[in-house]
Amino acid sequence: MALGREPAPAAAPAPAPQGIEPITGRYVHLTLSGRPHRVYFEEAGQGRPVLCLHTAGAHTGQWRAQMNDAEITDSHRLIAFDMPWHGKSLPPEGWETEEYLLTTEAYIETVLAMVDALGLEKPILAGVSMGGRIALQLAALHPEKFSGFIAIEASDFQPAWYDIDWFHRPDAHGGEMGAALVSANITPHAPGADRWATQWMFMQSGPGVFRGDLSFYTRDDSLIGRLGAIDTSKTPVHIIVGAYDLTCTPEDAQRTADAIDGATIAVMDEVGHFPMSEHPEGFRPFFLDALARMG
Repeated sequence: MALGREPAPAAAPAPAPQGIEPITGRYVHLTLSGRPHRVYFEEAGQGRPVLCLHTAGAHTGQWRAQMNDAEITDSHRLIAFDMPWHGKSLPPEGWETEEYLLTTEAYIETVLAMVDALGLEKPILAGVSMGGRIALQLAALHPEKFSGFIAIEASDFQPAWYDIDWFHRPDAHGGEMGAALVSANITPHAPGADRWATQWMFMQSGPGVFRGDLSFYTRDDSLIGRLGAIDTSKTPVHIIVGAYDLTCTPEDAQRTADAIDGATIAVMDEVGHFPMSEHPEGFRPFFLDALARMG
């Protein structure tokens, strides 16, 4: 599919970063569903807190460009964490005897536990893909915990157009298969280095983790009936979607925005499903605009 696309226009290489980045990484201990978890998180900046959620099958590294952007971090404290089973957050003890399947309830519990553990006072919640879906769930169920919601590549429900069981088989490399799937969802305008960095994050995914996330994303339709409960007069909701997203299309995002009274929406013209990672410069003005809309 990539070979049939027009190549991204050549751009002058960005200057190589120098020295130590302003991102700090630490661990926090949470109790989730009665079990201890050691969860990795990163943060950068100061000011209004923004809790950032990664996509299915990936990790916090997706937010690295925004955490290194002084215009964003001069007035916002960006915090991103690896969900349990993802990145540097190990599965809980005893994981070897169970199957990982993310649920709406477990996801909500994890996000709220992070807010409480880090002492965040009504942060903005910014989530992408499955993170955008859960942001809308939290807007409906726990709006009092947040000051606004930025739902990126988010829709009410997306049934699978592929067999998710293929992502966890003994005769296939789940990470490479996941990267192959998501490659079709990356804009042709993405710089080559950012495209491959995004795919590498999926290649790193633990066995069955992407499948477990997609189980939540493609089988839980409980958000549909809750969209009408979202009160944007108290907590603003802004949806952002990439024009090149074939998993959550602009039409899907618009349908979702139309079901939320007062929600706003923006379509990014040169971006796909992983905007903060695949094309940070294309995402940047839309993210800055979204933060400004949070009041």
